[in-house]
Amino acid sequence: MDHRRLIFVGVAVAVTGILLVPHLFGGHGKTTTFAPIRVTRSAHAATAAPQLVVDVAGAVRRPGLYHLAAGTRIADAVTAAGGASPKADTTLVNLAAPLADGEQVLVPLRGAAAVGADGTPSPAAPLDLNTASAEQLDALPGVGPATAQKIVDYRQHHGPFHTVEELEGVPGIGPSKLAQLKGLVIP
Repeated sequence: MDHRRLIFVGVAVAVTGILLVPHLFGGHGKTTTFAPIRVTRSAHAATAAPQLVVDVAGAVRRPGLYHLAAGTRIADAVTAAGGASPKADTTLVNLAAPLADGEQVLVPLRGAAAVGADGTPSPAAPLDLNTASAEQLDALPGVGPATAQKIVDYRQHHGPFHTVEELEGVPGIGPSKLAQLKGLVIP
């Protein structure tokens, strides 16, 4: 019983104190009204900024996955990864190209040369399917001007490539041509 009375007295004193505070500090004869608090969500908070997830690999200081705001460029992804390493060849990367969700940004080493599936030398860095021009695609083995334009058209109608295998959706590219392009292109 004593424990319950102690709690009751404590609560009563607290409530009385809360009610008396305005009168003790200049509230004599005045009525204090409290404005209701309206909780609103701003348009910015209601719609969070879309984000991209990109994989930054190769000659950067901290390779890995990065969450970046929509509309960022490859240069932003390289910066997020700590910048290019001293051995990087950034002249082979279009730093101004916009990023797509799920894209891999590959920064090659200076002097690195890759070899294609058929044993012929290929560009030092894989060609990005989402940013390459028709002329750049035309330089790939087994891709002529017509197929290069079909790749660009496919990208414009279906959005960015997420995997190299999606090239099979382009008219004129089958399993054998896809095998030739593996390692030479990235999504």
